[in-house]
Amino acid sequence: MGNLATLETKRSPLAAMAERLSIDPTELQSIIKATVMPAKDSNKQPFIVTNEQLVSFMSVANAYGLDPLKREIFAFPGKGGGIQPIVSIDGWLSIINSHPQFDGMELVENFDEKKVLVSVTCTIYRKDRSRPTVVTELLKECKQNTDQWTNRPARMLRHKATIQCSRYAFGLGGIMDEDEGNYMEREVAPVYQQSTESSASAAPPEYSEADFAANLPKWRTLIEGGRKTPDQIIATVESKGLLSESQKDAVRNLVPIEVGGEFVDAAVEEFFNATA
Repeated sequence: MGNLATLETKRSPLAAMAERLSIDPTELQSIIKATVMPAKDSNKQPFIVTNEQLVSFMSVANAYGLDPLKREIFAFPGKGGGIQPIVSIDGWLSIINSHPQFDGMELVENFDEKKVLVSVTCTIYRKDRSRPTVVTELLKECKQNTDQWTNRPARMLRHKATIQCSRYAFGLGGIMDEDEGNYMEREVAPVYQQSTESSASAAPPEYSEADFAANLPKWRTLIEGGRKTPDQIIATVESKGLLSESQKDAVRNLVPIEVGGEFVDAAVEEFFNATA
């Protein structure tokens, strides 16, 4: 009997994580949605997690071997919709220590002449590199107005230096630390929302039928005289009011005709530019 080719079925990110964590897939999905995914967005509205977002989140967690049930990784609403994976310091340390090329790490606190902490330097060694990766993070650049940074600045700065150094040393991407997630919630998300609302409110109103009927003869004169094309008319008009599809069709039906000389009076074009 000949050899039988065995096709390996590609597991879903949920199934892969469930196997890795030794938990039932259905139960794991419910736990993650209830405890790891955000319950509310930055506007305090219910945040619905789609299956695509769940799969994306689990794929990132699996790629880095992180355990969401230990809060090594969790999710935060993204500024443009969707979710952003956030990795806690425990998660970053798990990534670093599990990397096969990791060969040790050093942290040094740096003080000024008044014995005030100013920075922390992190050095990460890799087995496959002759030189270490060294990153220094300044307190004045990293400190945030939170209880953690106010009460434990040295610890928080050590975390920040460790995270940034690990990014350079191991090329870690697609994930943020908790400080970056807090910044997104506090600064970026409101600005994005305000920008979106401003854009929506700035949209021109619909062009009225009365104005359309009154101006159509003027537009016909411009088109027939070869001074404007239908698309130019539509573009100019829609900077002041949105045309319906039937109105656009009516303008496009104003096909230019051959005329001798300058058919259009300059005053007509000036009136168009002012009233369109």
